[in-house]
Amino acid sequence: MSQTRHLFTTPFIIDKLQSTEGIRVLREAILAEKARDAAGVEISNIGGWHSNTDMLDWGGEAARALAFKAMRLADENTVNVGKDSGHEYEWVPEMWANVSTAGNANQYHAHPGSYWSAVAYIDDGYDGSDEPGQGGHLQLYDPRMPMVRMTAPDLRLKDEAGSAQNNEPTVRPATGLIVIFPSWLQHSVRAFHGKGTRISVAINLVPARKA
Repeated sequence: MSQTRHLFTTPFIIDKLQSTEGIRVLREAILAEKARDAAGVEISNIGGWHSNTDMLDWGGEAARALAFKAMRLADENTVNVGKDSGHEYEWVPEMWANVSTAGNANQYHAHPGSYWSAVAYIDDGYDGSDEPGQGGHLQLYDPRMPMVRMTAPDLRLKDEAGSAQNNEPTVRPATGLIVIFPSWLQHSVRAFHGKGTRISVAINLVPARKA
């Protein structure tokens, strides 16, 4: 009898920010930086405001605490197989903020050069509404699928439950939610149509070898 094993799983970690005061302080710091530098930068964002990547400098203690939480989640989900050989690493974080209103989105991309990437939602922009048409979901893409589906777009591999694998899962943002995933995992943000203002923070964690 044949045996099926599911190999090369991709970790996707979901957690919550515990400090409502920290969320409030982060929101104020981001909006203050947006007022100071209204142009921001354009990277993956389609409309909206994307800050510089120096949020650890201008975000204050709340930003450093958020980076520390992301690093802790990374530590909990990473194994250093070279530790017994004296190979030690530390995370070097890079952080920025995004502010979006109706019609804004982020195009399909990954984060080369880092190991883990995180997104924390400071304000989901839904104003308490559960209306699904507000969009703004984080869209994740199975990196194996484009080549396979070009030749047989109707076929899917089975998952462990025997159903068709979901190759484009989504996550609905919520204020206080933080997610972390491998930086090579391709993702985008669907167009946001909420009535409020979406505020999020992105973090890249780069592993640096200790001397």
